[in-house]
Amino acid sequence: MTDPALALTMIGLMALGCQWLAWRMRLPAILPLLIVGILAGPVTGWLKPDELLGDLLFPLVSLAVAVILFEGSLTLDFKDLRGHGHIVRRLVTTGVVITGVIGTVAAHYLLEMRWEMAAVLGALLVVTGPTVVMPLLQTLRARGNLTQILRWEGIMIDPVGALLAVLVYEYVALGMTGNAASHTLLLFAQTVGLGLGMGALGGWCWGLVLRHFWLPQKLHNFGTLMVMLGLFAISNALFHESGLLTVTVMGVWLANMRGVPTQQIIEFKETLTVLLISGLFLLLAGRLTVDQLSLLSWPAWIFLGVLMWIARPLTVWICTMGSGLTLREKALLAWLSPRGIVAAAVASLFALKLESKGIEGAEMLVPMTFLVIIGTVVIQSLLSRPIVKMLGVGEPPPSGFLILGANSVARMVARELVEAGFSVRLTDTNWDAVQEARMAGLPVYYGNPLSEHASQHLELTGIGHLIPLSPYREMNSLAALHFEHILGHGRVFRLAEDNGKNAKRQQDQALGHLPLLFDGQVTYAKLASLQSQGGQLRRTSITENFNLEDYCAIHENRLLTLFCINSQGRIRIATSALPLTPKPGETLISLIYPDSPELTKPAQSKADKAEQDRSQRTDTRAALAADTDTSTPLPASRLPDTNP
Repeated sequence: MTDPALALTMIGLMALGCQWLAWRMRLPAILPLLIVGILAGPVTGWLKPDELLGDLLFPLVSLAVAVILFEGSLTLDFKDLRGHGHIVRRLVTTGVVITGVIGTVAAHYLLEMRWEMAAVLGALLVVTGPTVVMPLLQTLRARGNLTQILRWEGIMIDPVGALLAVLVYEYVALGMTGNAASHTLLLFAQTVGLGLGMGALGGWCWGLVLRHFWLPQKLHNFGTLMVMLGLFAISNALFHESGLLTVTVMGVWLANMRGVPTQQIIEFKETLTVLLISGLFLLLAGRLTVDQLSLLSWPAWIFLGVLMWIARPLTVWICTMGSGLTLREKALLAWLSPRGIVAAAVASLFALKLESKGIEGAEMLVPMTFLVIIGTVVIQSLLSRPIVKMLGVGEPPPSGFLILGANSVARMVARELVEAGFSVRLTDTNWDAVQEARMAGLPVYYGNPLSEHASQHLELTGIGHLIPLSPYREMNSLAALHFEHILGHGRVFRLAEDNGKNAKRQQDQALGHLPLLFDGQVTYAKLASLQSQGGQLRRTSITENFNLEDYCAIHENRLLTLFCINSQGRIRIATSALPLTPKPGETLISLIYPDSPELTKPAQSKADKAEQDRSQRTDTRAALAADTDTSTPLPASRLPDTNP
């Protein structure tokens, strides 16, 4: 295509289509991006990145990779690594070395690459990455401990593996400039020293700027991006190829520096990273040639098999020694190791640089990396669910609750569900509310639940329902649409809104298919008002001699039924379409509120009749005693049941 503006626009539209397709199919976005890039480039010849961008291609790829590595390193909080067990620590340290060594040896003997280039390829392919692991974990529903190990391995190994790849690359690239081994080691030490020094110093200085708000908050994102790119360019100018190490160290420093507000920066970098990754991989895949693809003969496929069925199982076996995991659990860990975005981005950048130096074997880096990415993602996406079922390491259908909001109403509901034996997680962007929830001992995620950071860090193990209890109408709506795709139809609910007819009409058009919580009339504002007036949640047992009408009569109809739990631990949620009709032996959770004309329903005659019938029963005192908020929690093992 000759028109550059039209070509760039088409690349953006194709990237958007690939991202949407990945979202719909619950696949890592890198897979459709690479496939479409290959179809547009070497297969059809429509996309020719070198002709389109010319001399700008190399600088753009360099800057994009710097942003990707910096964004990944911003999530490397050492407290997270310490808090998730020795297995994760082993996998991101010892496991990286084992995988890198096996990959290097296999590349040398199978692909006939020189030891230097084999080491670069081996180092590139140690990373898995959350962008490919998380979509698989969301569909697998493996046991919670296995999900945690794989999730945190993917998060931690991205920057650690990238740092290893950068170090190995710089050693190899600098080694080509000197004849003596001592000179090569000196150049390597200088590069590492400059990268570590500038990264740490830059991270510390910029951390002070952010922590003391010497720059307006609205400029934090833009300032961080510019400072990071500035350090990258200055580091490369001072000593060749030290920039990637500099930005990686800077990100790690900021992530572990006390008092530095990085959450907003991470969200900004996530948006920027999605844009860069989408365009970058279409361009990089489009640069592949038929000659490069022809290099992928049978030794390349054997190399893929070595990584999947020798390197990974051996790594898991060594790193899980003495862990207490069963053989079946270790087998699932050994199976799942899809390669991701960092490997493809860094491989493409290294290949461009090494090819410009005329280093033999550099042309193999990109096609081999793409083969491993596509091979691992496709094979493991197709076979992981049957393997989980065959091994018997899956979780039962989730029955826990994700509650949008950590305000007083959300905390009240969450406490009651936790006491009833259900897993609960709250999420909010209000730091004070999050702190209150933590002080109450409730699991909570601080941040935007729709962000890329949340997709990696928001723990959804055991979560099967979403209840929006946030005062922000737009956030409730967006979260409902987002999590319906993840949790499934019928498990995401909505609250009534009291914002005028137009707002209700718009909500019905967008969210009308979602169940309307409770009686369909109660809004968040009304729930907060009832709580402030002294409303409390209570649990009561329904028996043959004490039914819902009796319970309503006792409280003069000043109650709102919320949940019902049967003797098997299954929970039903009250909705406008399916109000609760508890049966004997079930437990009812209700909001008991003071006398409120706005919410008291006109059912006095029915309540009077129920009171008359109740007075004829002999066990009224026992029934009243059952109405308590300190009843014994039900068994923790739950099966979801949102139907009456």
